[in-house]
Amino acid sequence: MPLDRVEMMDEKQIIEEAKVFIDSLFSGDYSGHDSEHTLRVYNNALLIAETEQHCNRFVVSLAALLHDADDHKLFNTENNYNARTFLTQQNVDLEVVEQICEIINGVSFSKNRGVTPKTIEGKIVQDADRLDAMGAIGIARTFAYGGAHGRSIMDSIQHFEDKLLLLKNEMNTEEGKRIAQVRHDYLLTFVDEIMSEINAEK
Repeated sequence: MPLDRVEMMDEKQIIEEAKVFIDSLFSGDYSGHDSEHTLRVYNNALLIAETEQHCNRFVVSLAALLHDADDHKLFNTENNYNARTFLTQQNVDLEVVEQICEIINGVSFSKNRGVTPKTIEGKIVQDADRLDAMGAIGIARTFAYGGAHGRSIMDSIQHFEDKLLLLKNEMNTEEGKRIAQVRHDYLLTFVDEIMSEINAEK
């Protein structure tokens, strides 16, 4: 079997192992940062990657799957401990490990507002994560997180102004921008409707 075919099979297996790893890591989490969120980000990333010819899809896949593995809101780890441990156990090349960790560290909106990732892989994963905070799924996640952390409905609605409605102008890729516009418009419609109901305007 050709070497490149073997490498492709190995990469596919590592990606499948990453899915198992994050499913175990986020078991019991219902705050909106669960394995289902991770898989949506992964799928978003692959969708965007289809439109970017010069990207490493293996790196994109692993960075998307591991992007929350050491999220400070969920884990008390340092230096991407969970992600590094998994990647090392899978014998991923150390240079690739560093690239993936750099991408992961560039995902968080609160820590990277206005910061554009240096690589196309980083841009793709950042866009993919932000898309999952928009549209119908973004609405659902906002209230799931709010309920898990004792936020009122109005506190959760404020999160739209503080973050969700800002994301459209923070996208990096053309495909990310296209999808974001659709989801942004949906967010605006929702905010208008819920505020009219709260204020008994109808």
